[in-house]
Amino acid sequence: MKDFAMKRKSIKDWGDDERPRERALRHGIASLSNAELLAILIGSGNNDESAVELAQRILASVQQNLHELSRLTLPDLMRNFKGIGQAKGLTILAAIELGRRRMAMELPQHTPIVTSKDVFTAFFPLVGDLPYEEFWIAALNRSNKIIHKQKISQGGVSETVVDVKVILKIALEQLASGLLLCHNHPSGSTSPSSADDKITWDIYRAAHCCGIRVLDHIIISGTRFYSYSDEGRLEGPI
Repeated sequence: MKDFAMKRKSIKDWGDDERPRERALRHGIASLSNAELLAILIGSGNNDESAVELAQRILASVQQNLHELSRLTLPDLMRNFKGIGQAKGLTILAAIELGRRRMAMELPQHTPIVTSKDVFTAFFPLVGDLPYEEFWIAALNRSNKIIHKQKISQGGVSETVVDVKVILKIALEQLASGLLLCHNHPSGSTSPSSADDKITWDIYRAAHCCGIRVLDHIIISGTRFYSYSDEGRLEGPI
């Protein structure tokens, strides 16, 4: 019996309407599956798999979740998938980064912040895929438009240290009328900890003394988020 690899058809042997590139040219890029889009990026497979089959295996390893795909590092790709070398791995990461930057531009810098979803949209490209915690702020003008974003601290997988004085200094330098707070939970949970509650209120009270409003603090975990504002936890006496 001939070896299976000898019988397997490569993409070059497929019909025109089966090949990802040709089908994209005929029907548009949106007609392709996630695996076919990924196959176009990597270009070729290995001795045992076509580019599409390799792409399908990569996606299967992250349960078809593109967000989880964005968490893979270059060493992850090169170590776990035969046929993915440095060049192909970097191509995948470059495409993911372009998507992340596009998302960051979906909310123009001069669009007013109205809802917690607006806050999420502003911060998700910065922290959504990180395997460690970061704490960010955004300074707002009187029209609730973002005038400045800045990372305050970076920590481990479960916490990061935040200095209230540093946040106030930035807000005052920017002549901010309002502040947005954001940090991520790599653990997968969006529930705030007691430490999250404490730092939220410490910043809220300090900013209030300077005439600066804290409009929201959101906790991002993957594509989900928790909003202190939505939960009514930025209301009441100082």
